[in-house]
Amino acid sequence: MKLIIMMSTLWVVLSCSAVQVDREVVSASIMVKESLSNLVGGIAPGIQYVVVDKNRTVFAHQAGLANIEEGVALGSGHTMAAFSMTKTLTAIAVLQLVERNKISLDDDISDYVEHPYGLGISIRHLLSHLSGIPNPIPLNWVHLANEHENYDETKDLAKVLNAYPDLDAEPGVEYGYSNIGYWLLGKVIENVSGITYSDYVTKNIFDVLGLEPNEIGFLIENESDHAKGYLKKWSLMNVFGRFFIDSDLLGEYEGGWLHVKNVYLNGPSFGGVIGTATAFSKILQDLLADQSKLIGKDSKHQLYSQQKNNAGEIINMTLGWHVAKLKGITYFYKEGGGAGFHSEMRIYPEKSLASVIISNKTSFDSRKILTELDINYLVN
Repeated sequence: MKLIIMMSTLWVVLSCSAVQVDREVVSASIMVKESLSNLVGGIAPGIQYVVVDKNRTVFAHQAGLANIEEGVALGSGHTMAAFSMTKTLTAIAVLQLVERNKISLDDDISDYVEHPYGLGISIRHLLSHLSGIPNPIPLNWVHLANEHENYDETKDLAKVLNAYPDLDAEPGVEYGYSNIGYWLLGKVIENVSGITYSDYVTKNIFDVLGLEPNEIGFLIENESDHAKGYLKKWSLMNVFGRFFIDSDLLGEYEGGWLHVKNVYLNGPSFGGVIGTATAFSKILQDLLADQSKLIGKDSKHQLYSQQKNNAGEIINMTLGWHVAKLKGITYFYKEGGGAGFHSEMRIYPEKSLASVIISNKTSFDSRKILTELDINYLVN
C-alpha cells in the first residue's frame, strides 16, 4: 500500500511539473508570436521560425509575406534559399563517407580533387576552415534559376581556382572562412561516391529523413511555393549591394522592397540548399536524437568537437559548425545569407533544443533575432 501511495505521489509531482513546463512553453510562445509580428510589421517580407527538441516541435510560426506584389502570406510550406546553412549538411555528408571507410578526415584533398593549392590540405582543414584557401569578396558566384539547365559547374569552379590560385595562409595555421574550400568538399563527395553532390545529399540525408523535394532540395520545385527574395528599397544594402549583386539578378520594386530574382549557387556544396525552416528543423531533430539516422555516435562527437590549429589553439569551429555561448549555454550554429534571403540554425545540446529561422529579406539580422527568440525557450 505504501508503495502504491509513493508511486501515486510521484506521478502527481511529475504531472504537475509537466503541466508547469507546458504552461511556460505556452507563455513563451505567445510572446514569440507577438515578437515575430512586430519584427515583420506592415507590408514586408516574412519570417519562418521553428524550435524543436528531440521528440517534438516545441514551437513553429511564420509571419509576413512570401510575395509582396500579390499579397501572399508566408506559409510554413514556402521554401527559401538557405545559402551557407548548406555547409553543415556538406559536413554531415563527409562524415558519412568517413563512417563507410571511403575517406579519412586527415586525407590530403589532392587524393580526390585537382586544385592549385599544393599538398598538405586535409579534408579536416576544409571542414574547419583551416585550409588557408582564400574567400574572395565580393562573392558573386550565382546564376539565374532559369539558366540552370545550361550551367556548367565544372567550368566555373576551374575559372575560380584559376583566378584565386594562392593560399592566404599555410594549412592549419589560422581560421579563415572559405566558400572555395566547401566547394572543393563537394567535389570530394562526388569523386568518392560516384554521383553528384546534390544527388548524394538527397539520397543520404533528405530521403533518409523522409523529406520531400517540395520541402527541401537543390531546385525550386514550384515557384508559387517558393518565397520571393527582397532587398529593402531605402537601405545601404540596396545602394551598396549593387556592387555585389549583378544587375541582371534584380527585379522590380514592390512597394518599399526590391525583388531579387531566383538564383542558384554556382557551387551547391557551399550554399545550394533550398528549403523550409520545418525541413531544416527535422534534420536538427535527428542530430538531437539519442540515435541519429544520419550519423553514428563517433561522427556526432566529431560534429560537436572544437578543432585546433597547428599551434594547438582551440578555434570556435567544429567540423561543420561555428561555436558560441548564450547565457553560458554552448550552442552550435550555421548562418546563411545572400541574394534575397537570410537564415540561421542552431543546436543547444545541453538543453536538447534546436532552432531555425529563415527570412526572405537580405538584411535580416538572424544572429540577433534568433538570440532574442531562443532565450524564451532556454530559460525554462
